[in-house]
Amino acid sequence: MSARPYKILGIQQIAIGGTDKTRLQKLWVDIFGFSIKSTFVSERENVDEDVCELGHGPTAVEVDLMQPLDPNGKPAVHATPLNHVGLWVDDLPAAVQWMSANGVRFAPGGIRKGASGFDICFIHPKSNEEFPLSGEGVLIELVQAPPEVISALGK
Repeated sequence: MSARPYKILGIQQIAIGGTDKTRLQKLWVDIFGFSIKSTFVSERENVDEDVCELGHGPTAVEVDLMQPLDPNGKPAVHATPLNHVGLWVDDLPAAVQWMSANGVRFAPGGIRKGASGFDICFIHPKSNEEFPLSGEGVLIELVQAPPEVISALGK
């Protein structure tokens, strides 16, 4: 295996799914005190999502509270309550290329803009013959870190 041409910098987010995000808000916003910084709705992703934040500046961590637009549609963002974990990466295209070459399976969709405006892609939760490495049941989002995050966490 060649040297990694990227660095994982830290946790960017965790995403929690449920059938009713207002119930999730009662715990995460009302009880824990997270603030809702934005809302994201996507028919393609079948999601109505509140992007909450803990901390400040480039080291803040998001907790995304997600409910499906269609409870019978795909993806089923509520079917696994801990929907996914997001990791900051300093060079997303290099990471995807290197990981793919080393057997990591990615979910369909490629690199694209995520709910918070950063480029993202997902490591598939299940492996296959062609790509034997996966999240082993956990969906993992790789998130392109902006310069201020790279500066704060890349040391």
